[in-house]
Amino acid sequence: MANDNEATRSTLNDLIETCKDGEEGFRSGAEKLKQREVHLLFLELSQQRSRFAGELQAEVTNMGGEPAKSGTTAGAIHRGWIGLKSAVTGDSDHAILEEAERGEDAAVKNYREALGKKLPDYIQEIVLRQFREIEQAHRTVRELRDTSREPSTRPMAGRSK
Repeated sequence: MANDNEATRSTLNDLIETCKDGEEGFRSGAEKLKQREVHLLFLELSQQRSRFAGELQAEVTNMGGEPAKSGTTAGAIHRGWIGLKSAVTGDSDHAILEEAERGEDAAVKNYREALGKKLPDYIQEIVLRQFREIEQAHRTVRELRDTSREPSTRPMAGRSK
């Protein structure tokens, strides 16, 4: 049972780091976005990820563990990449949305992996609920990215990405 708890705490801490990465990534993206509606959406998604992390941190604490308090090194590097790419492209909203969508790809992947593990039912329900909201956010970011393309950057007809 102790090993099960340890494995569950480890899985939750991985998800906490994922949420912290998303929180920071959406916040830093929001600072650079020019479109007010997208800026507000990114701030909302940053707050959502903060709530998700807090909920998971409480579960780790309830299980007698020490919850993760920050994101990953890879997440920090990704946020740095957002800064570099947006500086090179003149802080275009499209470039920021592309990077946010990549971050959401990683979040969806991490949550899918967690859902594939043996977790207590009540934890599984929390993770599944958060996953569904993350999937929705991912779809929204992807749609915004697709509709924000400048004509010169659209793929040619008949050619896949």
